[in-house]
Amino acid sequence: MSAGFKVVIPARYGSTRLPGKPLLDIAGKPMIVHVCERALEADAEQIVVATDDQRIFDAVGSLGLQAVMTDPNHQSGTERIAEVARIMGWADEQIVVNLQGDEPLIPPAYIRDAALALAGQDQAGIATLAAKILDADEIFNPNAVKVVLDKNGYALYFSRAPIPWSRTTFPDKHDIAAAAFSHLRHIGMYAYTVGFLNRYCNWPASPLEGVESLEQLRILWHGERVLVKIVERTPEAGVDTAEDLLRVASTFRQN
Repeated sequence: MSAGFKVVIPARYGSTRLPGKPLLDIAGKPMIVHVCERALEADAEQIVVATDDQRIFDAVGSLGLQAVMTDPNHQSGTERIAEVARIMGWADEQIVVNLQGDEPLIPPAYIRDAALALAGQDQAGIATLAAKILDADEIFNPNAVKVVLDKNGYALYFSRAPIPWSRTTFPDKHDIAAAAFSHLRHIGMYAYTVGFLNRYCNWPASPLEGVESLEQLRILWHGERVLVKIVERTPEAGVDTAEDLLRVASTFRQN
């Protein structure tokens, strides 16, 4: 595959916990602009904000950035990205990175890592990231999604449960140091080919994703592979709440 890649940034106005989130100010700029800047720093060949709200569309356009209005009835950001690919006429082999619109602190290298990992193989139409878990509490936290890999770096399973379970060390002391295995936390950064996106959007939901509330399990359920690139660390969390907004704004002021 070609290493050239596009970035699509899904951005909805209607967040239940933080309405208007993409347009909230961080260090003098709307959050969505910071996210676009991370994509530019990753050397993406094209960046498109995918939105269903005219206010976001107008704000992005007024700043000289590209936005596309998409169907408000999409059930996921993945479906919104697939619509952008159709609108833009991108070829099946084109690599597209899904960059969440509330991740202004994502390391640009991670965006590039996901795209280059996908481009460097031909067994999967999707690549994602993971980082080694260093804190035992994280293994047992259901909000931290774990992933186990095969010998070639493809996902065997994603779960909110502590996988793999260390039979000899976890039952009594939850000792990560004694567990003879490096546990991995999944990082929700995805690179896809357009051809994969089109297949994915035609698949019904799977029972596993309903149980775990993990959309990526649909891919394994339908028999396709997911390449996982291991990166140095889990990035700082994005913006979901007013407290998150203050934390991220403080980071930008310090830098």
